[in-house]
Amino acid sequence: MSKRVVLAGGTGFIGQYFERKFTEAGYDIAIISRQAPHINWNDRERILEAIDGAALVINLAGRSVNCRYNEKNKQEILNSRIDTTLIIGETIEKCKNPPPLWINSSTATIYRDAMDRPMTEDNGEEGGGFSVNVGKRWEETFFCFNLPSTRQAALRITIVLGKDGGVMPVYQNLVKFGLGGKQGSGDQMFSWVHIEDLYRIVRFIESREDLSGVFICGSPNPVQNKELMRLLRQTMGRNFGMPATEWMLKTGAVVIRTEPELILKSRWVLPSRLTRAGFVFSYPTLKLALEEINSSQMKNTHTA
Repeated sequence: MSKRVVLAGGTGFIGQYFERKFTEAGYDIAIISRQAPHINWNDRERILEAIDGAALVINLAGRSVNCRYNEKNKQEILNSRIDTTLIIGETIEKCKNPPPLWINSSTATIYRDAMDRPMTEDNGEEGGGFSVNVGKRWEETFFCFNLPSTRQAALRITIVLGKDGGVMPVYQNLVKFGLGGKQGSGDQMFSWVHIEDLYRIVRFIESREDLSGVFICGSPNPVQNKELMRLLRQTMGRNFGMPATEWMLKTGAVVIRTEPELILKSRWVLPSRLTRAGFVFSYPTLKLALEEINSSQMKNTHTA
């Protein structure tokens, strides 16, 4: 029999990539989502059927943070993470054959705005504010379950880069329209991970029964924002990009209904636990990652 992977919140950018990769690896896939025809979050019976006997449960569910942080949106962002995590934990408690591993998304924004030094699982300092509180509440909920037969790992995920989704279309459009210069001071750190490495991290943790707890999922080589934008221009064949000042970003964020902290906050984290465990990144540098992501676009440009 094929092993089964349960992807909760599996219809987004990361979930679709994971579904394809796990299918290629020979797994059966069960997806829990609010979107038909997948298992609905309100259907506890079908959720139990999917999780009971599964080889792996991965929870990626959560409302997008790419919005204005008004009270309604903030409550939806928090509840979408807490409620889905509770449903999975309560379901695993009822399983006759509980999954040996439950991986839950978390966020690297749990750490403070860091310009002075990188944060790791060992020495990272938690920050304050809404985004940090979401991360803390999310992990508290995840680890509140006592599941003796199920190993648990929380992934503090950085910005995920990949083709045809996530943040890449936004950055690519900025460069295309001549707005690919530094954002704000350009000194803020940008921690990131290629989507293929995120999948490989999941498989690495799956293969290592000695690994559990919290893991930072980000490349070992974060860069400053100005270096991010330079490499984007370089890999997209553009020589110039207008910079965006902080006041421009704050004004523009209101217009496009998002939060400027998504660009201006300095995220500087290092994956110390994964590195110590022996994980090797396929895309350790941003140049390698962007060359892979933008390669198809460059081919289309040259053949047009």
